Amino acid sequence: MAEEARVFFLRKRRERAEDTERRALLEGLGQTRSLIAQAYAGFNAAKDPDLIESYVFEINALQARYSYLLRRVKELDGEAQAQPG
Repeated sequence: MAEEARVFFLRKRRERAEDTERRALLEGLGQTRSLIAQAYAGFNAAKDPDLIESYVFEINALQARYSYLLRRVKELDGEAQAQPG
């Protein structure tokens, strides 16, 4: 019985950690989406070729970050579904 309780509490602790990570990832997705919108607005308003180029790099970097965060959320969701209830 003690072993079952220990396993239960370890599972709950892991689930809480995953929930915390998932919330942080979702928050990061929202922030990154906002930064992408801001970068596109700057790109659309820019006239200087160097500034335009900097916005292109910024947008590409933010899109890469967004892809990473989205992939991590999907991985966590997949892990949660794969775990026995």
